[in-house]
Amino acid sequence: MKINKLGESDLRVSEICLGTMTWGEQNSERDAQLQLDFALAHGINFIDTAEMYPVPPNAATYARTETYFGPWLAQQKREQLVIASKVAGPGRRDWVRGGRTELTRANITEAVNDSLKRLRTDYLDLYQIHWPGRNVPMFGVTRFDPGKEAPAIPILEQIEAMAGLIKAGKIRHYGLSNETTWGLCEFLRVARENHLPPPLTIQNAYSLLNRMFDGELAEASYREKVPLLAYSPLAMGMLTGKFAMGAMPPRSRLGRYPDFGERYKRELARAAADEYRLLAQSRGLSATEMALAFVRTRWFVASTIVGATDLAQLKQNIDSVKVELDAETLAGIDAIHRRYPNPSA
Repeated sequence: MKINKLGESDLRVSEICLGTMTWGEQNSERDAQLQLDFALAHGINFIDTAEMYPVPPNAATYARTETYFGPWLAQQKREQLVIASKVAGPGRRDWVRGGRTELTRANITEAVNDSLKRLRTDYLDLYQIHWPGRNVPMFGVTRFDPGKEAPAIPILEQIEAMAGLIKAGKIRHYGLSNETTWGLCEFLRVARENHLPPPLTIQNAYSLLNRMFDGELAEASYREKVPLLAYSPLAMGMLTGKFAMGAMPPRSRLGRYPDFGERYKRELARAAADEYRLLAQSRGLSATEMALAFVRTRWFVASTIVGATDLAQLKQNIDSVKVELDAETLAGIDAIHRRYPNPSA
């Protein structure tokens, strides 16, 4: 397993990061512990979670993922692991801190303290803002709508909150997630002008079906040295081949939660996924291997976040690091991308 330097920090992370969003919904605590043991034994030192997990979120399971993770983490050599979590952004979820989800300094501090208790650790290596507190297009929406503008907590206050947590030793670094180019650059500008720590990373969706990061965000990533932590590299399973020819396995995430992940079920996304599957087969690869190996080829990706509902899936995901895509395969991928540009963005 290759180890990468995380941005401008002294953190070193495995090229595959273990995602945790199924724990507590599709996976039991025992399942979570088995995945953690397996990942650790296969060279993964980077684990990503969030107070909002598991997903789809609801009041009954809120924060259960961190609760499952904590007992295992308490038994490990903490300094050998890189642990990331996230504070939920504002939304219609009254069951998150009694509805206190605005990204104020007090709410961010309360959220990290609660996460630390659940995770049974004194600090987090990376603490991320799960989604922006302002009006932005995200989660499959691509058009900015000025009509949805509403008051939002200033970016300076959010950075000051993170700086305070760094000073207190509760987090080592902070990052952004589901962020735009303007948002990333504004966080960096405000941090510099106020002599405060800048964001270390950005965690956005990135896959063969969603390469929106390739443009302006890639330029910002390069010039500002803020790498991508790529989530949903398999497009919620759409790029594994199990949805081939319109199939909808009932035990899959997209099958189990019909109102969830709409952007991955679009007609063009399905068509593109089928073409990528056929390309992988023609190159002697599984659809999963090609999809994950592609994300690893991107220079701006520091780590690829993978999740699984069983150990067989996790093994296949981890084994993808053995695959290197040749020029002909990459050319085939680009040809499909030109026909189906970002169908699940």
